[in-house]
Amino acid sequence: MNYLDLINKCLIELNYKTVNSFEELVKNDHRKIKNILNNINVEVCSSYNWDFLLNTITINLPKGFGDIDNPIEGKILDLIIDKTKYSYDVNFENFFTNTQQNDTYSTFNGKILLPQFSEDKTIQIIYLTDKYAIDKDKNKKANMDLFDDFTVIPQAFAEPILIYGTCMRLKGNPQHIRFNYWLSMYKNALSNLIAYSKSTKDDVPHIKMERN
Repeated sequence: MNYLDLINKCLIELNYKTVNSFEELVKNDHRKIKNILNNINVEVCSSYNWDFLLNTITINLPKGFGDIDNPIEGKILDLIIDKTKYSYDVNFENFFTNTQQNDTYSTFNGKILLPQFSEDKTIQIIYLTDKYAIDKDKNKKANMDLFDDFTVIPQAFAEPILIYGTCMRLKGNPQHIRFNYWLSMYKNALSNLIAYSKSTKDDVPHIKMERN
């Protein structure tokens, strides 16, 4: 279900007239729905280390170099060198004075800071992308902004999470006749996504639904 399909589903839920093209979305509530859909998409995607956001990349570190350009668009989870997992050191200054602890890395000004090795090293990075949408050609992007864009949330869960979440957010009134229904459907879909994504019984995400 693409961006325009999601918008039309929201319009149906809200008893509004649907549209045939993106160019027809000119009303104030149209703009709000478009914005809220993306906000909820970002909130859900950024609230947990979802499997569908995981990526890996391998980088070469030449000998004698203590930094490399940070290619990660998102959040680093693991950085591994020679089968050793390095810990993140928030005190990046230590790397400029060569006083950092063993098996640590840091980041500064678009760089990943690392120990200087006497030989070339291969670095494996596991990270969570912050690109929460994809276009029709499967290119990742931050938000849905074209009619044929998709969310990266698995489609089986994306429709109820985004549509019912958007309707709740747009109306923002628990006294609305359909608010409890939207809330129930949203929570149920989110619970199903969590169950689908959990790797262990202790691996439980916490997502807070904000109101405007």
